[in-house]
Amino acid sequence: MSINESLKEITAISNYYGKNPEFVLAGGGNTSCKDNKYLYVKGSGTSLATITEEGFVKMNRAALSAMWKKEYSSNDDVREQQVLADLMDAREKSEYSKRPSVEVLLHDLFPQKFVVHTHPAIVNGLTCSVQGESALSDMFGDKAVWVEETKPGYVLAAQVKKVLDDYKAKTGKNADILILQNHGVFIAADTIDDIKKTTNYVIDTIKSRIKKQPDFSAVEFDREKAAEIAPAIRMLLMQGDSSVVTFRINAEILALVNDKNSFAAVSQPFTPDHIVYCRHEPLFVPAKEKIDEQYEAIEAALEDYKSRNGFAPKIAAVEKLGIFAWGETKKEADTAADLFMDAIKIYVYSSSFGGPRYMGKDLVKFICNWEVESYRKKVSLSSQRNKRLYEKIAIVTGSAQGFGKGIAEEMADEGASIVVADLNYELASENAKALCEKYGKGKVLAIKVNVGDETDVKNMIIDTVLEYGGLDIFVNNAGVLRAGGLDEMDLNTFEFITKINYTAYFLCTKYASRPMKIQNKFNNEYFTDIIQINSKSGLSGSNKNFAYAGGKFGGIGLTQSFALELVPYNIKVNSICPGNFFEGPLWSDPEKGLFVQYLNAGKVPGAKTIEDVKKFYESKVPMKRGCRVKDVARAIFYIVEQQYETGQAVPVTGGQNMLK
Repeated sequence: MSINESLKEITAISNYYGKNPEFVLAGGGNTSCKDNKYLYVKGSGTSLATITEEGFVKMNRAALSAMWKKEYSSNDDVREQQVLADLMDAREKSEYSKRPSVEVLLHDLFPQKFVVHTHPAIVNGLTCSVQGESALSDMFGDKAVWVEETKPGYVLAAQVKKVLDDYKAKTGKNADILILQNHGVFIAADTIDDIKKTTNYVIDTIKSRIKKQPDFSAVEFDREKAAEIAPAIRMLLMQGDSSVVTFRINAEILALVNDKNSFAAVSQPFTPDHIVYCRHEPLFVPAKEKIDEQYEAIEAALEDYKSRNGFAPKIAAVEKLGIFAWGETKKEADTAADLFMDAIKIYVYSSSFGGPRYMGKDLVKFICNWEVESYRKKVSLSSQRNKRLYEKIAIVTGSAQGFGKGIAEEMADEGASIVVADLNYELASENAKALCEKYGKGKVLAIKVNVGDETDVKNMIIDTVLEYGGLDIFVNNAGVLRAGGLDEMDLNTFEFITKINYTAYFLCTKYASRPMKIQNKFNNEYFTDIIQINSKSGLSGSNKNFAYAGGKFGGIGLTQSFALELVPYNIKVNSICPGNFFEGPLWSDPEKGLFVQYLNAGKVPGAKTIEDVKKFYESKVPMKRGCRVKDVARAIFYIVEQQYETGQAVPVTGGQNMLK
């Protein structure tokens, strides 16, 4: 098999294990393939799930072997810099823009063609247990090699070298299963099929000894209290203008946060990844009955944590409630939460092997200050910061289709985390899935909501806050239009139109403003926005469309009134009044669209076809076209970016309705 074929195979198996959270999280783990001359190893910070052949770094094996003949400093910092310099020199010239995995030396020690290193929680239940080594021997005999906990990088590679040499001298064969205490597993083989078979053998063997599984079933909890706490933590931990908090709760978490003693079981790190992505120590905050007292307890606990450690926590547990995971970005917050859940799994699995064994304090200190891990984290969690709505949290109602869908897409493209809120949950979910595939897992959430139902609206806001930690932009886009004159319109239709276009705006503003007020409490310079998508019909009357126009006129009155009430909290409230969106289903639906309705209602004198109706309305616009999504999106961006205007009705009508 050529090295190019080997690269294709190692890429495929890397993607296979990388996409399975049972094996790796946060882009962790590493893989390699080799021939006699070169080693191709995963680049540092590269995710196994998405790595391509170009993501591997080509290393000169002769140069790597020569490193064992050198003497490096006994000082940790100096040694690691020396080793890093030599590793970079061992790259082929074509690879100078890449940085190899820190464990490249270890990979080179295996004579086998392929090496796969992963961190399965089921395996780490063994490696992070007090009986790990003896249990390994009992299960695998001489089929697996145990390596005691040690500093990663060169020190680990040197220890592995000795262990592998001793194993071959004793057994006459090369080891293909290497188990690292408090770290993970290395599998080596000459074929990918053997990699898979050996991996399955290890997993299945350990799994057969597991006596207890973690209970991640859903539980009842105080949703409203959690939604009051998340925005506070978000603001207290905000760095710059970006901060995301996600809430996690299940039966296992609830048992652990019952009190401080219970939580101690997961208050120390098991593996290096836990330190890198969720800190070496989570925060525990005692429960308080009153919310203001709870806020005081959180603030005090955070200040104490920062003073002791020099940085903020990634995980904050509130007694008898659940855990809050923080990150500068949604990806970072979710990663911290996922790694903490991984720690819980390991804790539970370790009970089958004598109970948990945590990382040693010296090793924890080393990892906390190790430049290599800082680099890996920085690369794997990098995000674009130049987006206009970078990591802003937004809800767009009525965004399963049409105008709202377009607005959600434009806002997501500018970096916002979006809640696609709509009565049509199936379509909303499809849109959310498509946007997540484009912008990242967790960036878009679908929520079913009837904006005219108070309970639905309240739950929409709570669900958003528990997922993202707060709310920055609420776009009240959901609306309905039923044309008809006085003789055709019945009371039920009139009240339905009014409920969705007018009353729902009140409900949404009432509940959307709650997390915004909490955010302001902890950062009084932070601005948030409530934006109503109104209409040009909110600026001037509309013949045989009074129900719609009346609700929109009233909406501007609400905007002006809400703006006055909420301005002390730096909550800006504005309306955008678009012109006609001719391309959307509201107008163009062949059965229910306004072109059909207006034709049937005789609203356009002399019109005989839908095209006649469309041309009539286009002629009323000085720009000679209908309003487009991008036109409204630009108005939204302006409203969010400016910090001086509130209570305004901004026309986006192509000149059809001008400012007066």
